[in-house]
Amino acid sequence: MRTIAPRGKKLALPYREHYDEWMRIIAKSRLRKYWGKSGNEKSQPCLNEWYHFCVKMKWATPQDVKNTFRHASFLGNNRVVFNVKGNDYRIVCAMDYPRQAMYIKFVGTHDEYNAINAKEIK
Repeated sequence: MRTIAPRGKKLALPYREHYDEWMRIIAKSRLRKYWGKSGNEKSQPCLNEWYHFCVKMKWATPQDVKNTFRHASFLGNNRVVFNVKGNDYRIVCAMDYPRQAMYIKFVGTHDEYNAINAKEIK
């Protein structure tokens, strides 16, 4: 790790070549927004656990995801549906394997998921 000192404060930043060692999950704010809604507070621990687990992964193909999450479903458009907490919650992500990035497109319960078109949700 190298450190830079903006305005007298120390900040540790990883070198650029280490950025591809973990998945980048874009829009964690969607998770926060979901568990911040009234009635969804109980989802925070399991959604947080899913986030911290996935951020440590290095998936290069859909098969890598399937080897880790055997109940994950794959849709068109490089979309993956993750079943969280015994299928209580579903997270739809658009995957960008070369860039090691996941874009959270949807977070909700099983019933909320059934009401959307996961292939087209933005």
